[in-house]
Amino acid sequence: MAENPSPAPAGEHFAEVVVDVAAVRANAAALRERVAPAALMAVVKADAYGHGLLPCARAALEGGATWLGVAQPAEALALRAAGIEAPLLTWLYPPGGDLEPLVRARVDVSVSSQWALEEVVAAARAAGATARVHLKADTGLCRGGASRQEWPDLVRASAKHAAEGAVHVVGVWSHLASSDVPADAANAEQVAAFEEALGVAAAHGVEPEVRHLANSAATLTNPASHYDLVRCGLALYGLTPVPDLAAPADLGLVPAMTLSAFLALVKRVPAGSRVSYGGTYTTRTDTTLGLVPLGYADGVPRSASGSGPVLVAGRRRNVAGRVCMDQFVVDLGSGPDAVAAAAGDRAVLFGPGAAAGRPQEPTAQDWAEAAGTISYEIVSRLGARVPRRWTGERA
Repeated sequence: MAENPSPAPAGEHFAEVVVDVAAVRANAAALRERVAPAALMAVVKADAYGHGLLPCARAALEGGATWLGVAQPAEALALRAAGIEAPLLTWLYPPGGDLEPLVRARVDVSVSSQWALEEVVAAARAAGATARVHLKADTGLCRGGASRQEWPDLVRASAKHAAEGAVHVVGVWSHLASSDVPADAANAEQVAAFEEALGVAAAHGVEPEVRHLANSAATLTNPASHYDLVRCGLALYGLTPVPDLAAPADLGLVPAMTLSAFLALVKRVPAGSRVSYGGTYTTRTDTTLGLVPLGYADGVPRSASGSGPVLVAGRRRNVAGRVCMDQFVVDLGSGPDAVAAAAGDRAVLFGPGAAAGRPQEPTAQDWAEAAGTISYEIVSRLGARVPRRWTGERA
C-alpha cells in the first residue's frame, strides 16, 4: 500500500489533549442536582486531574459547584491569583510551609494535627487575620486526619484559638477508604466514626458550617454520607468511580477529555516481523503498521503494552508490542480487515466513547483496564509536552 501523507492541521502538534469544558459544566450541574440540598465541592487538584486547573474550575462553578478543593497550597493561590473568589480548601502541606499567603487570600486550610494548628495560628497572627480551617478526622483511611485518640485534644485546642479569634472552624471532614465498593462494611463504619467525631466537636462547642465526607463514589452511591457538602473529583470529569457497577452514561456523566495523535509513519512489513523492543509481538501475515508518536514519557502506560486500545479510521486496534518512551506501534492489518490509514491520520487513544454516542471509541477506563490501573491515573499522568486545547468555554 502506498503511503499518502495527510499533514496534521496547521497549528496542531503531533498529539493533543482536548478537554470539553462544557462536559465539565454539565457534569457539575448533574452532580449538584443529585446531592441537593448538599453543596458541591469541585476537586481540581493535580491540574484538575490533568484537564486544566483554571478552565475546569471556572466551568465547575458555572455548573453549580460552590466550593473548590485542591491538595497543594500553590494550586489554591493560583486560583486566587486568577480572580476566583469561591470558597476554596487546601489540605496537604508539611511543617514549616508558608501559610500566611493562604490566610491573606482567605483560602481554607485543613488541620489534622496540633503542629498544623499551631502553624496556622502563627500565620493568622502574622497576617493580622482570622484563618479559616477545616478540622480533619481520620475515620478509618489511616492517611491524613487526626486519630480517634488525638481528635479530642485537636478539637479542644481549635476551640480555644477560635475563642481568641485566631481561627474560624469552617468545616469538619474526613475521607472514605472503600466508597468504590458500596457494599463494604467499612463505609458504614466510617460514617459512624465521623458521627462520633462530630459529637466530640459539638461537645467542645465547635459547630462547623459544613461537614463533608463523600468523594465521587460516595456521592453517587451513598446518600447517607452527603452531609452538607460533597467533594467530587473524578466524576466531575465524566469518569466513573465505580466502573464495576456503572459506566459514565449510566450515571448521567460525559467524559471531558480526548487524547489523540497523528500517525507519524505507516508502512508495510512481511509476516514474521518482530515489532518494538524485545520482539514481544510478531506479525502473523504481511501487514501494515502505524506509528503513534506518544509513549510513556507522555503518560501512556508501558504496562498497556500489547493491550492498549486505539481508534484509527473508525476501527479499533491494540498496541502491538511494547510502548516506548516516545512512540508505540499499532497493527493496522491486511486484506479485508485492514484499516485504511496514512501518515498524518488521527489515532484516538481515548475519548468519551459510548457516553457521546461513539461506541467504538476507547475510553480512559479501557486504558485503565489494559494497564491494570484506574482511570484517575490515566488522565492525570499525561505529560506536559502533549498540548492541551479547551472547547466549550463560555465567552
